[in-house]
Amino acid sequence: MDKSAPHILVVEDDIVTRMKLAHYFCAEGYRVSQAANGSEMRQILQNDPATVLMIDVNLPGDDGLKLAREQREHSDAGIIIITSRTSTTDRIVGLEVGADDYVTKPFEPRELLARVKNLIWRLDRGRSMQSTAQTIRFAGWRLDLGKRTLQGEDGRFVDITRSEFKLLALLASKPGQVMSRSRILKEIANREWDVEDRTVDVLVRRLRRKFGDQADHPQIIGTSHGEGYYLAAIVE
Repeated sequence: MDKSAPHILVVEDDIVTRMKLAHYFCAEGYRVSQAANGSEMRQILQNDPATVLMIDVNLPGDDGLKLAREQREHSDAGIIIITSRTSTTDRIVGLEVGADDYVTKPFEPRELLARVKNLIWRLDRGRSMQSTAQTIRFAGWRLDLGKRTLQGEDGRFVDITRSEFKLLALLASKPGQVMSRSRILKEIANREWDVEDRTVDVLVRRLRRKFGDQADHPQIIGTSHGEGYYLAAIVE
């Protein structure tokens, strides 16, 4: 196996599912390691950092969400959460703990392969952007893309979650341009949007609350009814 190939670590306690995924991705040219729980995952990562972690939510001991949060604190590896949970709340929790993607069971291996390829591309692009990171200023606010911070006009830093930052950075990159929920969700979570998915709306409400932006007359994040959201504030 080519040592330069991306390393995928499958963390799944069901041996049949784990081995099927390992065999499939090995056949596609990836280096693949397997772990049945958090302890085995940590042991593997000590010697061989992963490019992408596929973590099942329901694991013995530390669950997948806890492991994803733990890894995100000190690793920039891609993280894909695999779960049977489908509610908007669960999806947002997956994003908030640092996951880059959220895949629900059952899934087609080809779909997962496409997501892995897309995630690796986005990670490479993100690292390239960080090397030329910039600061975006609007309505007295300062968004630092490199440090992932949001600072008010009074100098105070506002706590902002990973998914909130992704959404705000996306809107700020194209000020005044309406972005559909479908595009937003694809960009921040690599997931297709459906009419039952309220993830984007929840994140927008959170950001407006932090900005003190009134939903019925927003000054920073505007709504284009039936279309999506846009950064209404003028970028300085």
